[in-house]
Amino acid sequence: MRPRDPHEPGRAATPLELFFDLVFVVAIAIAAADLHHGVLENHAFEALHGYLVAFFGIWWAWMNFTWFASAYDCDDARYRLLVFVQMTGALVFASGVSGLAAGDFTVAISGYVMMRLALVVQWLRAATADPARRTTALRYAVGVALVQIGWVGLLFAPPWIGTPLLAALIALELAVPAWAESAGATPWHPHHIAERYGLLTIIVLGESVLAATTAMGAIVGTAEVWSLMPTVVGGLLILYAMWWLYFERPVHDLIVSTRQAFVWGYAHYFIYAAAAAVGAGLAIMIDVATHDPIPGLVPAWSVAIPVALYIGMLWLVCDRGHGLPLARAPGPVAVALTLLTPWSPAPVLTAGVVLVLYVAWRGRARST
Repeated sequence: MRPRDPHEPGRAATPLELFFDLVFVVAIAIAAADLHHGVLENHAFEALHGYLVAFFGIWWAWMNFTWFASAYDCDDARYRLLVFVQMTGALVFASGVSGLAAGDFTVAISGYVMMRLALVVQWLRAATADPARRTTALRYAVGVALVQIGWVGLLFAPPWIGTPLLAALIALELAVPAWAESAGATPWHPHHIAERYGLLTIIVLGESVLAATTAMGAIVGTAEVWSLMPTVVGGLLILYAMWWLYFERPVHDLIVSTRQAFVWGYAHYFIYAAAAAVGAGLAIMIDVATHDPIPGLVPAWSVAIPVALYIGMLWLVCDRGHGLPLARAPGPVAVALTLLTPWSPAPVLTAGVVLVLYVAWRGRARST
């Protein structure tokens, strides 16, 4: 398991990495579906809490695998088998996602710990094979392993300490890479990392594709076809604009240092969680319009808030990272306008128009 060349030409995602991503599609879909049903059942706060916790587990396990693979993917039999163990853990985690909103962490934590301990073994292999970065690899192995003890302890903790302990464990998980990399940076590949993050972006946007498909299926041949058309059209505009905003320009030049990589990589938790939540929001709007009415602006907010978060985070990590002035990339303005759309007669269509105008403004400003 020798370190990979961070300047290796033509570095691209491997079939094993794509197979790994496929497993996470299941977990993301379950998390988004639980958020959707929780809001419809008037348990929005509990559903959102469960969704954010579930998405942290999904995103963090995926991200740690991705950065490790970028630096040490040797594609031998042992490496593949350990990745299969991680994938199995992801499936176990996905089967326990639905219990998170109700406070049942047993199955989810079992799958999560399985994923993380397999990664510990990978780091121990790297420590043996890469003497120059042995301290870094051992810090990763020790740090990850110790935090898993905390996750297991959470299962036996009294209810009153559950939330503070959960927050502490998440903070420790986030701190391990910073502590490990301070002993020496691992040789990750910027182009490879940018491609991997782009692939997961497409996966989370797939939740919106599913919602749009469901919406079209719900209205074909029904009397509600015209009343639901603004939601369907608006959902498609939102989906296309979100894709356009993310892939408008290459981003590998934003992660040329370890510090930039941490900011860029960690910010994607909000980008990914928001993108998947948009699909849940669109599904909520369709259900409310057809058979599950919810009073107030909650359905419209379920689309507007994740769309605004997606725009705002992309503006912070990409537009500000490229040094674009506000006049050329008015992200905060688009965020504010999106958050006003729930009060419009057709909130989803209005949000879609806002995003399309934002994309058009950025394209025009960039070409002048």
